[in-house]
Amino acid sequence: MKIRPLGNRVLAKSIKEEERKTAGGIVLPESAKSDKVVRAKVIAVGSDEKIEVKKGDEIIVSSFAGTEFKLDEEDLLLVKATDILAVIN
Repeated sequence: MKIRPLGNRVLAKSIKEEERKTAGGIVLPESAKSDKVVRAKVIAVGSDEKIEVKKGDEIIVSSFAGTEFKLDEEDLLLVKATDILAVIN
């Protein structure tokens, strides 16, 4: 199935955060991990000319922005372009 974001929306695939360990080797539980930002890779971009990201860019989005859903066993995120905080180079 294909999805095409409309207007100023961006479709991205969530990037899973790797298991975190402290310097001493202690594994941190899920509750201790940061939920404040989400990393994702841009899959498709809407038709708005003002969108500053392109397909393949890795982005950071606020965790409460957009709509998360699953399609073909992939975790996807549909966000407004204005909710994108940064592009990772």
